[in-house]
This record gives sequence, structure tokens and C-alpha cells, in this order.
Amino acid sequence: MYDPKSANAEEFISHEEVLDTLKYAQENKNNIALIDQIIEKAKLRKGLTHKEAAVLLDCEIEEKNKEIYALAEQIKKDFYGNRIVMFAPLYLSNYCINGCVYCPYHLKNKHIARKKMTQDEIRKEVIALQDMGHKRLALEAGEDPVNNPIEYILESINTIYSIKHKNGAIRRVNVNIAATTVENYKKLKDAGIGTYILFQETYHKESYEKLHPTGPKHDYNYHTEAMDRAMQGGIDDVGLGVLFGLELYRYEFAALLMHAEHLEAAFGVGPHTISVPRICPADDIDPTSFDNGIKDEIFEKIVACIRISVPYTGMIVSTRESKNCRERMLRLGISQLSGGSKTSVGGYSEPEPEEENSAQFDVSDTRTLDEIVKWLMELGYIPSFCTACYREGRTGDRFMSLCKSGQIQNCCHPNALMTLKEYLEDYACPDTKEIGEALIQKEIANVPKEKVRNIVIDNLENISKGSRDFRF
Repeated sequence: MYDPKSANAEEFISHEEVLDTLKYAQENKNNIALIDQIIEKAKLRKGLTHKEAAVLLDCEIEEKNKEIYALAEQIKKDFYGNRIVMFAPLYLSNYCINGCVYCPYHLKNKHIARKKMTQDEIRKEVIALQDMGHKRLALEAGEDPVNNPIEYILESINTIYSIKHKNGAIRRVNVNIAATTVENYKKLKDAGIGTYILFQETYHKESYEKLHPTGPKHDYNYHTEAMDRAMQGGIDDVGLGVLFGLELYRYEFAALLMHAEHLEAAFGVGPHTISVPRICPADDIDPTSFDNGIKDEIFEKIVACIRISVPYTGMIVSTRESKNCRERMLRLGISQLSGGSKTSVGGYSEPEPEEENSAQFDVSDTRTLDEIVKWLMELGYIPSFCTACYREGRTGDRFMSLCKSGQIQNCCHPNALMTLKEYLEDYACPDTKEIGEALIQKEIANVPKEKVRNIVIDNLENISKGSRDFRF
């Protein structure tokens, strides 16, 4: 039985409900009256149910699809303006005891280089990331209770936060590690993490169990209920995601939105972020061996429909995707990008030898952070290195209430300008700095409150003189 408030994964992600939703969407994909009704509801910026969203995803009427894309673009602007939050992944270890058939870290892969960074190696990597200009990291590690126990993760987080190099500092560490216990989530919360991120990979239980034949990740319910335990452990912000290409995309789309609805129903707070990775080449993984891959056109519509359905959530696309693809995604709903990324264990402080490849997947967008920052600004976006909400306690329901009301713009826009100014002063090449200074001067006028605008102008001047870390 479908119950969004249930603590049981098979009830809040009911297989029968997903199938009913897909059937309903197919029956109504050309129902103009219903589609118009759903679009009008979406214009209220309150979101859509999974059934309503599925109808829009399946809609075949070109005129209506244009309306859907235009609405997604407008909702993105209404909630997130033209800011794009920047981050980088940091892989601590690729030791893993799971048998996931789509990931080269699977236990049976005997030829991939297995690595685990020491705390000294982590320091070198973090300094290299700071020297690029990063302020926000996503911590990654394989599941291995011997090599990667929670104590190692906690020690690594402490090491990362402790490193101050020149004007560099990592101000927010998000964590993407395997599903764990409430007790361990409490420890992560006490360590000061930002968002806890866990990709579902697929919500189709039968497929999930086949794709995870061995290891603790085989337990579908334990994995799917991880966000509930994270919330119970005090973590306010959680990030969802599926790996598109493993199962039929319509199924994943509906179930992903059901998971968001469950978090709202059970905890009053939906997902802080939603990631939309697609399966891509890796060490011993051939994406063509999975027959559910999606074309760019479908991918774009998925992003647009998620943005309309969950307007408050941050949406993430990684360097798995190409420059051109990421550019289209930005317009339709993406609000966070990784830049200058390495998916290997190490590789930031010095290149990883080719014969010691430890990467989880091949990077498509190989540009440096500075090249991406410049590109974003040329497109009219503000690259933001802001971490103020997390550090000021604006997390969970406090963040969501501000975001849903639109009031978060009063903080985010000026904070984005000030952190961009820091980047330009400390890390940008001359061309990037010139473009950025012009963008900041233009965007100051868009700070709505005169008092706030004057504070921003003063802070920008102080940043030029060497001061750092201003925030609202």
C-alpha cells in the first residue's frame, strides 16, 4: 500500500503506485485540458505531485513542451536567480566490498588501483583544491568497514576543516558515503557536515537487487530508508539522486519525486539537492551494456520537470556531462556544478599515473575551475562559492521556509557576489578577473535593499584590501 508517511521503503516508494502513475501519464500525455491545468498549478511555484509531473514528462504536444521549458527556466530564476554554486568531489578511498555491476569499485575488479589516502595526503589534496579556489567539497568513499570505517571519515572531515592555506579554506564538506546507522549519522552531524548525499541508483527493487548482487548495498530497504535515518540523526539537509540509464527513466522519475514527497510528509523538509547523473564510461564499465540509456533531449526534459515539480531544491549536474550538455541544463534548472573535478583517489595535488588509474568514472568536462568560472560569467551567471546558509544555521526547515518564500534571495545574491570577489582577487587569471569585476558591478544594482547594497559595496572594497569571509 502506498503511504508517503510510512517508514517502510516499499510503502513510500510503492511499486504499484509507480506503475499506476506511469499508466496515468501515458493515458493523459495528450490531454490538453489536464496538461493546461497542471501547468497552471506549477506556475504557483508550490510544486507538483509525482502523478502530475509524470504527465508533463510524457507530454508529446510541442507547444505545451515549450511552455514547460519556459516555466522551468522562470522558476529556476525565481528561486535561484542567476547564481551557480561551485564545488568539487574529493575521493578518500576506492576500497569497496559491494558488487555493484555499474561501478568499477566493485569487489571483483582486481585490476583497478586500490587507494586510500592518509591524512597527510588529504592535506595536500585540500591545499591543491584551495589553491584552485574551492570552498565546498563533496566527500566520497567506497563502502568498506575495515578500510573506510566511520572513524576514518570523521578524522578526514576534521582534517579538511582544519586546513587554512593562504586565503584558502574549505567552509562546507558535504558527504556521499554508504547508507549507515542513526548513530553514525549523529557523528557526521557533530563533525559539521553540510549535506548528506546518497544516490538511490535505481528505485526499481527487482532491478536494484540484480545490480547490487553482493555486499551490504544489496539490501534495498536499508539503502532506500537511509535518508530517514540521517534525518533522525539530526542531519537537516539530504541530497537525493538516481543513476539514469540503469532502469526505465519514467520509473525513476516518478519514484524520485515520491521520495521527495516522503521526506516532506515524514519530516516536513524535502531534499536539499537532487542530482541527475547518467551512467558513463569507467574502468571496466561499458555504458552500452545497459539498455536504458537516455538521449540528451529526454535528459533535458527530466531536468525541466524536476525543477517544476520540486522548485525549492538545488539541482546538481557533474563533470560526467559535457560542456554543451551542462550549458543547456543550467538554463532548465541546474543550480550547482562541479568544476576542475577529479574522480580518482588523489590527483589534485599531482597527476595520477596512468597505470594507477583509480577513477570512479571518466570526466567529460575536463576544464579547469577558472575556465568554468569564466564560461559561466560569459553566459551571464554568477559563480558562487557561498557557504553562508550552512554556517549561519539556515539549514533544513529554516532554509526551506526562506527558499519557498523567496526571501533567501536577500542573502544569496549578495553572498554570491562577495565570494566571487574573493575568487577573483585570490585565484582568477587576468581575463577571468576582468570579466568578473564587470559582472559584479552590474549585479550590485540587482541587490534589492539599499542598506544591504551599501554593505555589499563596503565589503567588496574591504575584500580588495585583503579582508575575507563576509556573509549575510
